[in-house]
Amino acid sequence: MRLLAYGVVCVVAWIFLDIIWKGLPAINWEFISAYPRKSGSEGGILPAIVGTVLLVLGTIVVALPLGMATAIYLSEYAKEGKYTRGIRLAVSTLAGIPSIVFGLFGLGLFVLFFGMGASLIAGSLTLACMILPIIIVSSEEALRSVPQALRDGSLALGASKWQSIRTNVLPYALPGMLTGAILGIGRAAGETAPILLTAAAFFLPKLPNSVFDQVMTLPYHLYVLATQHPDAEKVRPMQYGTALVLLIIVIAFNMGAIILRTGIRKKLKW
Repeated sequence: MRLLAYGVVCVVAWIFLDIIWKGLPAINWEFISAYPRKSGSEGGILPAIVGTVLLVLGTIVVALPLGMATAIYLSEYAKEGKYTRGIRLAVSTLAGIPSIVFGLFGLGLFVLFFGMGASLIAGSLTLACMILPIIIVSSEEALRSVPQALRDGSLALGASKWQSIRTNVLPYALPGMLTGAILGIGRAAGETAPILLTAAAFFLPKLPNSVFDQVMTLPYHLYVLATQHPDAEKVRPMQYGTALVLLIIVIAFNMGAIILRTGIRKKLKW
């Protein structure tokens, strides 16, 4: 088991080092701050960076409160029975559905049915639907890990059920709930298939003005450079540079959530 663990660490480290080694020479101020030229094969990736960050933020704003609220209902309010078991089965099933299926769902519901078109809001809602099961499952497990005695003590002192949950359960479950958010952020930031059908543009040398505008994204930009460009060797440095920037953004979001989770854990002790 130790050998397998070290093997996984070595593979991940090799991927990281390869991306950093080949991508770092391509990164400069122009690459980060300029707009793309010649169908994205030259210039910078500023619209793709902004589009990716906005998509991730929009996804978190939608998925995190909804996922936590659903987990609170399933864990604290819903009575055990066929209905509750059916919801949990549906959530677990949704967690394993391929991302392209969520892309088709977002295309049919948000882009076509609601008339949002290929836009930032349609992409954010689609990604929110995709990571929602991860947040629900991890948040419910975090809530279940809080000892029942904390709830009973609060209720015995005359607190209402919601007051007991808000003051005696959520603060202690929040670090575990944020773990689900971290996993969801990593998946949402690196997805290509859902945003390909709902939000991403191939070449868009401008920043979005509203939530109903299309956006460039780093995963789709990287996909186009790697598979669609006629001269792949010419844009190889840009491919690795784009991958490195995407990696940095994902790590930054994750580190922010980890720091927040660690701060909450230090303040609260069981």
